[in-house]
Amino acid sequence: MTRSELSPEHETDSSAPALTGDYVERALLAARDLLESTVTRHRRELAQDSWAGKALGQVPLAEVVDTLVDGAERTVSVVLSGGEEQSEVVCAALARPARGGRGRRAVRLLCLPRALDAARVRALARTDPRCEVRVCDGQLPEALFIDGQIVYVRNEPPDPARDGGRQASLVEDPAAVQALELMFAGTWGNAVALEDYPRLGGRLCPANARRILECLRTGHTDEVAARDMQVSLRTYRRYVAEIMRELGAGSRFQAGVRAVELGLLPDH
Repeated sequence: MTRSELSPEHETDSSAPALTGDYVERALLAARDLLESTVTRHRRELAQDSWAGKALGQVPLAEVVDTLVDGAERTVSVVLSGGEEQSEVVCAALARPARGGRGRRAVRLLCLPRALDAARVRALARTDPRCEVRVCDGQLPEALFIDGQIVYVRNEPPDPARDGGRQASLVEDPAAVQALELMFAGTWGNAVALEDYPRLGGRLCPANARRILECLRTGHTDEVAARDMQVSLRTYRRYVAEIMRELGAGSRFQAGVRAVELGLLPDH
């Protein structure tokens, strides 16, 4: 009997074992991811139960951030205000390897300029290909967005002397989360990529650099600006020359415009 005369049930498919093996492997991976996700969600719920009896602002920041970041499966978005504690805690949590398939999560860091003073922020951007960093100017509260489902917001108290600590809240209402996500997305879309953001003046602190840029944009005379900054006229003009060189500006007005384009100054 020739091979062509064999009935279908007598024919063999050499690819069947391989296909079966691939299917089993995928099933096992899916089961592992589901188990990891369930365990992580359970841990997060237990942590939130333990936070319920106290003001969230009094819970150690590291405890909250570690719990939320560890449970992220798809996306982590952060507003870094520049506080040393927040930068250290957030970057440390994001640098730790995630369990299961959550290593594929995308990370977005939206930094105020002073947050770039923390070396760990730039180090994280260099070492994690899934991490994108942008810089914006303005007054934004510290915030942590997890998978479009949870937002942890941390504000300065309205009266630090009376309240004595940070005010924090955990937002889980879908409508409120969506509103906060839209606000973040709008600011993110207008922010400057880290690689395009200049570090102004090696001898100038960021606050002084922004003051000089504001003087250039508003047309202050050198004498008035130098007096306001309490530096000599010669020193002020040297600072201006350094800033113009770093911005690649041919005139003082162009330096002010360029600063707005790069997000170094708010667009009034």
